[in-house]
Amino acid sequence: MFAHKFAMALLFFSVPMLATAQSIAIPKPVPYAADSEIAGNVKRECGLDMKLADFIVKYAGERKIPVSVVGETNPTMPGRVLVLEIRDAVSSGNAFLGHHKSTSVSGKYFQDGKLIGSFKDRRDSMGGMFGGFKGSCSVLGRTVRAIGGDVAEWLANPVMDADLGDLR
Repeated sequence: MFAHKFAMALLFFSVPMLATAQSIAIPKPVPYAADSEIAGNVKRECGLDMKLADFIVKYAGERKIPVSVVGETNPTMPGRVLVLEIRDAVSSGNAFLGHHKSTSVSGKYFQDGKLIGSFKDRRDSMGGMFGGFKGSCSVLGRTVRAIGGDVAEWLANPVMDADLGDLR
């Protein structure tokens, strides 16, 4: 009886660990590139770094791709790791003159320190339907939502030097 309960407890505690071991670690927040010139108000007010991670998790989950969120990622981490950075976020225009927004991201996918794939992604938006009623951060949020979907799709079949989103 004790052996049966012990085996069940071991199974209970090891299943989540196995799922985590197979998941792809992604950073949250996604860091801004050190050499980026993204406007300070965009960084402070729009939360693109947090939203991007959330959208990747959401769309990867829809594709049954296991991801886990960690504080930061780097190529030397064990397991499957996505090293991401937001390269640029442009917020020109406005609701009255028309939005002209874009966000650019780059990423590298490593497994146990070995580079498996890499990509660049950019999404542009003018606000979509009723764009004139949306704020700048809302329109930039549309770009990172689309990038989150692009990245999740790419994670299903990662390749080297992929151009995603509006770079295709």
